[in-house]
Amino acid sequence: MTTATADFMSAKEFDARTCPVTDYRVDLVAETLIKTNAVAAVVCLLLGGIFALLIALTRWQAIHLLDPEWFYRLLTAHGIDMLVAWIVFFEVAGLYLGSTVMLNARMVAPKWAWAAFILMAIGGLMVNIVVLFGKFNNSAIMFTAYIPLEGHPLFYLSYILFAVGTLIAVFLFFINVAVAKKENRYQGSLPLVVFGLATAAILAVYTLLEGALAFIPAFLWSIDVIPSYDAEVYRNLFWGFGHPAQQVNLAAMVAIRYALAAITVGAKPVNEKLSRWAFVFYLFFINFGSAHHLLVDPGLSFGYKTFNTSYMMYLAVLGSLIHAFSIPAAIEVAQRVKGLTRGTFEWLRKAPWREPGFSGMVLSMIIFGWIGGTTGVTIGTEQLNMTSHNTMRLPGHFHATVVGGTTLAFMALTYYLIPLIFRKEVKLKKLAIWQPYAFGIGIVIMSMGMIVSGLHGVSRRHWDISFANALFPAAIPGTVNLSLAVMGIGAILAVIGGIMFMLVVLVSIFTGKRVEAHQLLLVSGGSNPLKESALVSYEEMEKDHAQPRGTFVIALAFLMFFMLYYFSNWWLLARSWIVR
Repeated sequence: MTTATADFMSAKEFDARTCPVTDYRVDLVAETLIKTNAVAAVVCLLLGGIFALLIALTRWQAIHLLDPEWFYRLLTAHGIDMLVAWIVFFEVAGLYLGSTVMLNARMVAPKWAWAAFILMAIGGLMVNIVVLFGKFNNSAIMFTAYIPLEGHPLFYLSYILFAVGTLIAVFLFFINVAVAKKENRYQGSLPLVVFGLATAAILAVYTLLEGALAFIPAFLWSIDVIPSYDAEVYRNLFWGFGHPAQQVNLAAMVAIRYALAAITVGAKPVNEKLSRWAFVFYLFFINFGSAHHLLVDPGLSFGYKTFNTSYMMYLAVLGSLIHAFSIPAAIEVAQRVKGLTRGTFEWLRKAPWREPGFSGMVLSMIIFGWIGGTTGVTIGTEQLNMTSHNTMRLPGHFHATVVGGTTLAFMALTYYLIPLIFRKEVKLKKLAIWQPYAFGIGIVIMSMGMIVSGLHGVSRRHWDISFANALFPAAIPGTVNLSLAVMGIGAILAVIGGIMFMLVVLVSIFTGKRVEAHQLLLVSGGSNPLKESALVSYEEMEKDHAQPRGTFVIALAFLMFFMLYYFSNWWLLARSWIVR
C-alpha cells in the first residue's frame, strides 16, 4: 500500500507508526481502541459460546440438561452476547481500523471513542447481570423481548446504553473518513473494503435509531411512566432493529472477505464498480426482508407483506449474488495469474488451504451461501414462511448466516490483527490451521440438525419438544431425536472450534513475543500478497488464461442447488393440507 504522502504531512500530525507489512500509518490511539474493542468482542464470544453449549445440550432431548428457568435465562443472554455484543464490538474495531489505519488517518475524537466503549461495556455487562441473576429473573424474555412480556427496567436500559455507545462509534467512523478526506490522507474513492464498512455504518445508523424507538418506550413502560405499550407497534419497531442488525453484519462480513482475499492470495475484484453497486443494493433494499418476521401479524396489509418479501428482497439478494461471484472470481484470477491454469479447478486445489484466513474465508462463504442464503430466501418468502417460521428451521438458518458466515469471517481476520495491530507473534499455529475446519464443520452439522428438526415441526423456542404436561400434547415423530442428536454433536464440535480460536488468540496476545510484523501469512512464510508487486493487475486479469471459468461452474452449481431447494419447499407447502 502507499506510504504517507507530502500532501497530508502538512495536515495535523499524530503519534503513529508505519506498519512494515502494509506500509499503513497506524495512529497509536486508534490502535489502542481497536485492541480494546476486539478484546471485548472476544470476551463476549466466550460467554456466548459457553451459553450455546448448555442450550444445545438442553435442546438435545436425550440429554435435556437445563430446567426451564435456566434454559430461558441462558437463551436470552446467548442471543444478546452473540447476536449483538460479540459482533458489534468487533465491528466497531473494524470501523476504527477502516477509518484510520486503512486511510493513513488519525482518530479525530478519541475521548468520544472511549465514551462509546464505556457505554457499550456497561450495557453489555448490565444485561448479563440482569438476565442471569435471580432477583432480575423477570428479564429472561429472550433477545426479542416481545411485549407484553415485561423485563426489568435495567434490561431495557442496557440495550439503550449499548445502542447509544455504538451510535457514537458509528458517527466517529464518518467523522474520521470526512477529516481524512479533508486532510488528503488518501486519494480518489474510498478503498473497497472501507466502502463496504461505510455501507455497514450507514445501515447501523438506521438500525440503532429503530432500536431506540423500540426500547425507549419499553423502558418508560417498565417504570410506569407510560401506562401501556402496544405489542404490534413494538414488534414493528423491534424488527426494524433486530433483522437490520444482521444486515449490518452482512455488509461488514462481505467487506472483510474482500480484505481476506487480498491478504491471502493478493486478489483484486474483477469489477470493482460492480462490487460497489452491490453494496449500494444493500443500502436501499436489504432491510425490506425484515417484514418476514411480521407475516402473521394482523396490523400489516397483504400488499405490504408480499411486496417486501418478494420484489424488494430479491434486489438485496442480487447484491449478495454479485459478491458471491466476485470474491471467488477474484481469488481464481489471482491464482491463475500465478500459473495455476491446468484444468478448471487447479487454482482451487492448490489454494493455501493451510492458511486459516483463507480457509476461514472460504468456509464462511460456503456456509453463508449454500445453507444460510438459500434457507433465508426461502424462509423470507411469504407463503413458505408459514410452514417454517416458528420451527427450528429458523435457528438453523441464522446460525449458518451469523455464526457460520459472519463469526467465521471475523475469526479469520483476527489471525492477521494479532501480528498487525497487537504486534504479537501468533502462537499455536497448528491449532490455528485446523480451527476454521473444526468450527465450520461443527456449524454445518448443527445447522443441518436444526433444519431437519424444524421440518418435523420442532418448535424453535420451547424448552421441551414433547410439550410435557401441556393440554394439547405435540405429535413429534421419533426420528426427531436423531436430528436433535446431530444438532448436539455439531454444537459440541463448533464449541471445540471456538475453544481452539480462544486459545490461539489469548495465548498469542498474552504470551506471544512482541515483535513488529515482518510477514503477513501465518503458515506460508514471508510472502506478502498485499504489496503492490504481488497484487494482480487488471491487465493480467483480462488475459484468456486468467478468466474465472471455475467460479462460473461453481455459480451454476449453486443456482441449480438453490432452485432445487426453493421449489422443493413449494412442494412441501402443497402437501401441508391434503384435500380428500
